[in-house]
Amino acid sequence: MDAALTGIAFVLSAEMLLLIFLATIAGVLVGALPGLGSIMMIVLLLPYIIVMEPTAGIVLTAVIYCAATFGGSITSILINTPGTPAAAATTFEGYPMAQRGEAGRALGMAAFSSSVGGIFSVLVLIVAAPLLARVAYHFGPPEYFALALFGLSMLASLGNTSTLKNYIGGAFGILLSTVGVDFATGVERFTFGSPALAEGIHFIPLMIGLFAGSELLMQAAASDAVPRLVSKVAVRLPSLADLRKVRGTIARSSLLGTFVGILPAEGGTVAALMAYNEAKRWSKTPEAFGKGAIEGIAAPESANNAATGGAMVPTLALGIPGSATTAVILGAMIMLGVRPGPALFQQQPDFLYAIFGGMLLANLVFLFVGLYGAKLFAHISLVPKQFLWGTVFLLAFIGTYAINNSLFDVWMMVAFSVVGFVMRRRGYSAAPVVMGLILGELVEISLTQSMLMFQQDVSGFFTRPIALLFFALALLGVAYPYIKSALQRRR
Repeated sequence: MDAALTGIAFVLSAEMLLLIFLATIAGVLVGALPGLGSIMMIVLLLPYIIVMEPTAGIVLTAVIYCAATFGGSITSILINTPGTPAAAATTFEGYPMAQRGEAGRALGMAAFSSSVGGIFSVLVLIVAAPLLARVAYHFGPPEYFALALFGLSMLASLGNTSTLKNYIGGAFGILLSTVGVDFATGVERFTFGSPALAEGIHFIPLMIGLFAGSELLMQAAASDAVPRLVSKVAVRLPSLADLRKVRGTIARSSLLGTFVGILPAEGGTVAALMAYNEAKRWSKTPEAFGKGAIEGIAAPESANNAATGGAMVPTLALGIPGSATTAVILGAMIMLGVRPGPALFQQQPDFLYAIFGGMLLANLVFLFVGLYGAKLFAHISLVPKQFLWGTVFLLAFIGTYAINNSLFDVWMMVAFSVVGFVMRRRGYSAAPVVMGLILGELVEISLTQSMLMFQQDVSGFFTRPIALLFFALALLGVAYPYIKSALQRRR
């Protein structure tokens, strides 16, 4: 109890309150810029963080992580461009709502569900962090392989295209994940002699191209379309009826996001896509998805923000990054002389409670910013397309180049812009491609490691209860669309 009071008192000091408020605002703004995000902001701040007091420095990184995850939803909703990869699923319903003049309602729902999901995950950490860390520690390669297959099984109902097109898109994403040097053999695959492809296809250029670039081309193809709705509708915030409608979705997605975030190497992107799929599955009106269903915003936003808290569990308790951003945070901790691991919970509990308190405050601050700033953000959707999309594509170019200072990444972004445009014109969704790319590498690596563990004996998977559970869920996920269709025909 003394450690908790010490940590909370540190966070509530005047200097830390001001630092948390400014870091939250900055995190939201950076998260909204396509191609940037929490990783780049933390990396840019590392020279300043390492000269700060260790607790203050790590609290700052955790606050930016939470705020930037929410910030990605702003451009996802307004211009169909995920500010962060974790906000990709928010585009599926958020942008259609903005197109019909409900940008404020969508942004308000994103802020509310993000805050609830983030607060829920932090509360779970405070109560059960050691137990959750032990559960994640028992996940080996067989469990990760089964989990990845379960994620791929969701391709059947992801997006609004046919099941076959979803699987084709997912297979294309898995194929993209094989580009580069094979980690097991060291053999180059599909690099065509290009050193830039040796490390594989980078996620950010692909995301910006498939979403922002393809949308720009779609807008150019429909340049003579009638302008969107008036601002009176655009700035309307969510109603109490909206909040009641999504309470079950938020609760379910927060649980899922926290659990997925705890698993090392997973994170908010996978959690958001899974939560979106489950929201569609549980919805009483699944046919509304893809047209601006408000549950489709609440689910991914509560899940990806819940994953931020979950990802801190293996980072703090085991020294294993739960996501790409926590890998940077882990590096900052080591530079500051803080050694993460099980002993951290016993030797420096006040340090942990300061981090938890900072994350709680960040979620409350961006809830305020999101709700009261939603009307201001919503007006972006009223800017003439000629100005808006020129600016967006310029930011996309800058953001893509800034990742690795590579013009090759910029050309990759342009190429995937064309690919995304052709896919959308042919009725394919970008979501299965993203899911395949994210999970493809995990499937390959975990399967290789599992077969080495089992000495090439496949029956070894049947000795792992958790893996068997995920295999069963994967089979159910593949069969679900057909079972649902059969039941509808019977009715």
